[in-house]
Amino acid sequence: MTDIRELTKGIAGCACGRAHTCPIDIVEIASGVIERLDALCESFSRILLVADQNTWRVCGEHAAAVLGRRIADKIVFDTGDGVLVPDEAAIARINEHITADIDLILGVGSGVINDLCKHTSFEHDLPYYIIATATSMDGYASVGSALILGGMKITLNARPPKAIIADPAVLKDAPMEMLQAGYGDIIGKYSCLNDWKLAACVRDEYFCQTVYDLTASQVERVRALADGIAARDEAAVAALMEALVVVGIAMAYVGNSRPASGSEHHFSHYFEITGILRNEPYLAHGIDVLYSAVATARLREEILAGKPLRRAFDASDWEREIARVYGTSADGVIALQKKLGWYEQDDAGVVTEKWDEICRILREAPGEDEMLALTRRIGLDYAAFEKLYGAEKIADARLYAKDLKDRYTVLWLYYVYFR
Repeated sequence: MTDIRELTKGIAGCACGRAHTCPIDIVEIASGVIERLDALCESFSRILLVADQNTWRVCGEHAAAVLGRRIADKIVFDTGDGVLVPDEAAIARINEHITADIDLILGVGSGVINDLCKHTSFEHDLPYYIIATATSMDGYASVGSALILGGMKITLNARPPKAIIADPAVLKDAPMEMLQAGYGDIIGKYSCLNDWKLAACVRDEYFCQTVYDLTASQVERVRALADGIAARDEAAVAALMEALVVVGIAMAYVGNSRPASGSEHHFSHYFEITGILRNEPYLAHGIDVLYSAVATARLREEILAGKPLRRAFDASDWEREIARVYGTSADGVIALQKKLGWYEQDDAGVVTEKWDEICRILREAPGEDEMLALTRRIGLDYAAFEKLYGAEKIADARLYAKDLKDRYTVLWLYYVYFR
């Protein structure tokens, strides 16, 4: 078992040369913890509770009853048969309820609720707590808030919650796809951790072995829990929740999502953004991440089977392709990449000089067959991913998902030298 309370104290003298801090005060993952909510919130008297109709039913109404008069106001998003999108409208609705006397924002939910509360609390300089209702993602403890603004998937800097509260008895009864998503988000770290090493090699990016090892240990832990998670075993689900929180702390340690998000997340963001723009279906984030980690494993194997040869880059052709795949969001994508200037950089000398090291790094990640086996263990079938998105959309993601972010991954290596 990981000592999360010890991790929240941070690391003062890490071998990487940086001090790692985590501003989370409370992590409570325990059966019946909602009954202790009044004591956990004893410092606050004017609480704004934020939920959606599902999380209100599952846990929010109970939390409100326990807190009683401490709840000054509440927002329960009604999404009908759809999903709550963390966009300008959702942010505006929360802002409307934040008055001068509100002293805590209490989110009840998982990914979107957490991101919305994280962002609005940061903007208003308020503390926030999150009551987790599902083990669906690793962002509970992270510093970033993933939003969709102007049709773009954007991660804004914010602050982690002051408290993360979760009852495994609630978590285990969440829809199975949420349990699969949490497992997928963790197993996908095989891909992003490899991307981090690759970026350190090719771009001399900051790298911390301690944070890398901390994250990798949670991946191995969750890998061993697949059968228990699929069976809704409460202890296994509690351990999955702990792993998701630990990975969030790892992100807090480095101040960004690098230890937990790479090429597989860029794929997932691509499918989500294009799905919203085109009104096309897309999978739950963590499930997309797991499937996408299979796709990036395949891509690594393709690279390892070849030799690097810098391909010619035609800026006009690239802009036409970005306009084709991103539609109304294309201008933002183009502006980001022009600001970065990475298409003008020539790292052929570095890649050639370090090719043996690059290959060694790429081989450290599990191959496609191993990732497929891990996918099947949680009851998922990669064929469903291929059927939903189709060959053309997946091929486009291999080339253009990278353009959504300012992060070097295997997708850049593939595009520049192997496409």
